[in-house]
Amino acid sequence: MLSVAVLTLVTLQRLMELVLARRNTRILIAHGGIEIGAGHYPLIVALHTAWLAGLWALAWNRPIDLALLGVFAGLQALRLWVLASLGERWTTRIIIVPGLPLVRKGPYRFLRHPNYLIVAAEILILPLAFGLTAYAVLFSALNAVVLAVRIRTENRALQDERERP
Repeated sequence: MLSVAVLTLVTLQRLMELVLARRNTRILIAHGGIEIGAGHYPLIVALHTAWLAGLWALAWNRPIDLALLGVFAGLQALRLWVLASLGERWTTRIIIVPGLPLVRKGPYRFLRHPNYLIVAAEILILPLAFGLTAYAVLFSALNAVVLAVRIRTENRALQDERERP
């Protein structure tokens, strides 16, 4: 069934990204990186875990809209562009390495936080592909609240780093 295959691939992707994020976090910390905003990180993990678990519970046997699945696939290509652009600096946490300049290549030439925009679109589009409109709206709203905290924290940390002598 296509729905199970899609959910399996998304789950495996997220698990592989967590492995990559842990690796990159260790590298950044080893280079003097400092984690900022660790207090809200469990909320992000809980939100994403609940989103994916809920999709497994509600969508595993539902038909899938192939056009929206195509949009979701396009978002995955953009996600890979973000990961490739950040390289070892990509992580699921906010890690500031003093003295390291901001990345200004790839999608970061055009947007300050392209990864968050892509994640927000994924949280909306995948449930919509399964016909779960209320679910998509609910998790998009929850994600917006968490991202407001996350982006404010990250922007403050980046600003503080730029102002450091």
